[in-house]
Amino acid sequence: MTTYPAFSSDDAAALLERLRRTFADGRTKPLAWRVEQLTRLRALLTENRDAIADALWADLRKDPAAVDSDEIGTTVLEIDDYLEHLEEWLAPQPADVAVPYLPEGSTAHTRLDPLGVALVISPWNFPIYLLLVPVASALAAGNAVVLKPSELAEQTSELLGRLVPAYLDTDAVAVVEGGVEQTTSLLSQPFDHIFYTGNGVVGRIVMRAAAEHLTPVTLELGGKSPVFIDRDADIDTVAARLAATKFNNAGQICIAPDYVLTDPETADALTEALAKAVEQIYGADPKAADNYGRIVNDRHFQRLMGLIDSGRTALGGEHDRAEKYIAPTVLRDVRPDEPVMQEEIFGPIL
Repeated sequence: MTTYPAFSSDDAAALLERLRRTFADGRTKPLAWRVEQLTRLRALLTENRDAIADALWADLRKDPAAVDSDEIGTTVLEIDDYLEHLEEWLAPQPADVAVPYLPEGSTAHTRLDPLGVALVISPWNFPIYLLLVPVASALAAGNAVVLKPSELAEQTSELLGRLVPAYLDTDAVAVVEGGVEQTTSLLSQPFDHIFYTGNGVVGRIVMRAAAEHLTPVTLELGGKSPVFIDRDADIDTVAARLAATKFNNAGQICIAPDYVLTDPETADALTEALAKAVEQIYGADPKAADNYGRIVNDRHFQRLMGLIDSGRTALGGEHDRAEKYIAPTVLRDVRPDEPVMQEEIFGPIL
């Protein structure tokens, strides 16, 4: 486990003040600065593909092909969209309503102005995409921004801590690595916007801290993601889609299906079809497959093992603590009061 330097509320205040001075000077507002930062951020991704893939393999055993598509490729697509349309988006738009209390002949328009200094706190499951897309949005909007990568994806956090200052304007963009101490210090400050992706427990902490300063927040949280399957569905197609979405990234995706509702006869057919779909995607031994990931750390491995005894294991269940491996697993006959139904699973258990 990496030990991070101490980072107090005073340190966070000094950092925020430094970035706020840059914003107040107007450096981040011109279109040219925004385009330059987005272009540099794009270069950070495209010029460091191998290093990013190595870090994500170390953190999550993430398949390099998935890194290229789900982490780097999707982020680059977002940046390209901003670069193509940003000038158009920033153009003042005529107001389409009457303007009261102004002399006859007056007109009005809507102009988009940046907020100031944004804080982006990212999770560990997609530690490139879920950090850098909000950062790209903040830069495109003309804000200064503080990046807080997840400490659970240690290698990726360390890599971003080196690359971001090398590519982006260090007077307007800063990376703070660390865990609870560093995040708490950042949340004590009056940022102009906070963007957090993660679980609801921390989401509540973020929102309470933001409320102290009336800071607007964007929270992208998880849930239980149920799936209902009708008896006339094409079971093989459904099974292929379920397996592909549920077990990607070893189930560590906030939109992964958590549980399936259907009738008993369909459940029997689906269980059989899921076994075939899993083998088709990951082979006879998912543990040996390069495209099947691992649980991020031992704490989450133990948490998931505490859920796997809910109901009856109909598929999978094999595990290896040393490798943080849990096979693609399907449970049957799960009661609504079982532990696996009380929280977001965030792992390869359906």
